[in-house]
Amino acid sequence: MSDLRLDGTVFEDLKRTFSGVSDRMDAARRALKSTDGSVVGAGKLIEDVHDFADEWGYGVKQLGKHTQGAVKMINKIDEEFGKLDQALAESLKSARKKGK
Repeated sequence: MSDLRLDGTVFEDLKRTFSGVSDRMDAARRALKSTDGSVVGAGKLIEDVHDFADEWGYGVKQLGKHTQGAVKMINKIDEEFGKLDQALAESLKSARKKGK
């Protein structure tokens, strides 16, 4: 291997963190979706509670999508970094052979 190093657990930790965020966002979205506004009593307030739940549910869904996108990007960075590291190692081997 080359001198280019990045601990592989960095990518795993990032993926685990973003996957956890995505899972929590999905759980929050499901909870908001099942919000029962009727418990607040007044008709207008019930409507406002449902509107709030719908808007936040949408926003939380979008955040979940973005965290899933971040996981995909982390995977791609990990893959490309591995390729770069391998190419650099091969380049160093080739340079050492030429130097002898």
